[in-house]
Order: sequence, then structure tokens, then C-alpha cells
Amino acid sequence: MGLKWWKFCAVILLSIISARRAFPQQTQTDKTAEQQNQTAAGGETASVLDVKPGSPTIKTKDIEQEKKITPWERLPRYFLQDQKAIWTSPFHTNKANAKWWVIFGGATAALIASDRWTSKQLPNTTDQLTVAKWTSRFGGAYFLLPASGAFYFAGLGTNNQRFRETGILGFEALADTELIVILSKLVTHRERPLEGNSNGAFWSGQGSIWNSSFPSGHAINSWALASIVAHEYPHPRIVPIVAYGLAATVVGSRFAARQHFASDVVVGAAMGWFIGDFVYAKRHNRELEKAPAIERLMGHLHLGGPPQPYMPPDAEAAKADALRHDWLQ
Repeated sequence: MGLKWWKFCAVILLSIISARRAFPQQTQTDKTAEQQNQTAAGGETASVLDVKPGSPTIKTKDIEQEKKITPWERLPRYFLQDQKAIWTSPFHTNKANAKWWVIFGGATAALIASDRWTSKQLPNTTDQLTVAKWTSRFGGAYFLLPASGAFYFAGLGTNNQRFRETGILGFEALADTELIVILSKLVTHRERPLEGNSNGAFWSGQGSIWNSSFPSGHAINSWALASIVAHEYPHPRIVPIVAYGLAATVVGSRFAARQHFASDVVVGAAMGWFIGDFVYAKRHNRELEKAPAIERLMGHLHLGGPPQPYMPPDAEAAKADALRHDWLQ
């Protein structure tokens, strides 16, 4: 068991190290777009983990030149850059972010220690399992990927660039979480609640190594997409409430369906949220936060002749008195 653990750790570590040279470097266009994005951000990071804005997935020139395919062509390059940043993040954590690692690690350890007890608190009735299995479908790829696509194509059809960006960033976040889930499951190989002696043993020979329990794929994926949607549309409040509400339903459902332990779904949800937070902070186009192009255009249009300079009320009254005096003379 110990040999298996170290073997998987060695494979992943070597893969990360060897992949560093394989990761594509930023193009000059990316660097320019990144500088523009950071300038537009005005020093704000828009993330919990203090992530600096990078080159946006949908650049301003893509919108101006109506490039619909280009953002998808650069997406694989950004995906690899995301993976590098995510997997190496523990090695360059600053003091501001260190507290999140401590909280995350402590909460994970506490949840794992109490998993056996929390699982026994469920009534495990037939109705509970039936309902939970049905509602957990909201966290499946067959639901989340079409949802991301719906955002993107609705944005194209209505020329709503925030909708369009929500869709493609959602897809990028889901791609990031999928690889993380696969590698995490391979490393931990944890028994599911209905496997073995129901203790949730790690590095176990029970069950498929590709379908182990830790972390929950449904939880990490649903919370990653919910994080993207909530970051894009913090107002009105009903949008993040619905997004996080659906993601929370998935978490509860996977636990109630006895597909995962409490730690599997809670840790998965936390990982998903932070990945969505990272992708949004890194790839969001800050130019979209400015006034829409039509509003900027209307700002330069004036009906009824050339625009008149603004005059305070007292000056206007004095001008009217002067005109009336000239007329009487």
C-alpha cells in the first residue's frame, strides 16, 4: 500500500516537472492583452487567492473583429497554463494565501476523521436514495457542459459578451477540474461508502481506481461552474444564490445517495469554488466591465445641433436677463 502511494506521487511529481518545459509560453499578443487587462483591473484581483489578471480568454479584439473561433483555438494553451499554476500553487503561496491552505487542510482532516460517523447518521431509506440520485444529476458533465454551451451560444446570438465569456470560462474551469479529479482519484484510491467495510479506506484494493471516492467529481465540477457564474453576475443577488443553491444541492445529493463521504463532497466543493475563482480572476476580460459600446457611441451623439457647454443656473439666468435687456433697448 505504501509502495503504491509513493509510486503515484512520484509519477505525478515527475509529470509536473517534465511538463514545465512543455508548457507553451505566452505569445506577444498574450503579453499585450495581459498588460491591458491588468491596467483595466486597476490593481483589483477579483479573487480570494490574490491572482493577477492574465490574458483574457476572449480578448477585446476578438469582440471588435467578431472572431468567434479564435478564443477556442487558444483555450488549450490557457488550460495548460492553468494546470501549471494550480499544481504548483503550494510552492509559491504568499502569506495572504497561506491561511486558506491551513483552513483547507484542517477542515479536510477533521471531515475525514468523522466520515464514518456522519455516514451512519443518514436514514438511508429508499426514498432518500431515489431522490438523491435524481438531484445529483445537476452535477454531471451531461448537464454542466450543455449549460456552459448554452451561455456561450446565447451570448453569440444576442451579442451579449458577458454571457459568451461565462460559457467559455465555464468550459475552461470544467476542463481544469476534470484533470484534477482524475489525478486525485488515482492518487487517493478511496473506497466509496458502499464498498469494502464502509470505512472509506484510502489506497484500497476495493473498487475501481478510476472511480474512487475522493474527491467528488460532481461536487468539484458543479461548484467550479457556479463560481464562474456568480463571479460574472454578482448582481442581482438571485443569480449567485441560484448558482450556489444548485451546486449545494449536488453536494447534499451525492452524500445522501451514499456515493461519497462528507469529506469527499465538501473538499470537492471547496476545490471547485477556488478553481472557478482562479479561472475568473485570470481570464476575465476587464474591458467588459466598462460601458457597452452602444452607450459609449451615444455619448458622442447629440440631437438638435451641436452640444452646448454646461452653464450653472445662476449664469443661465444672468444670460437671459442680458438678452432681455438688449431686446428692450
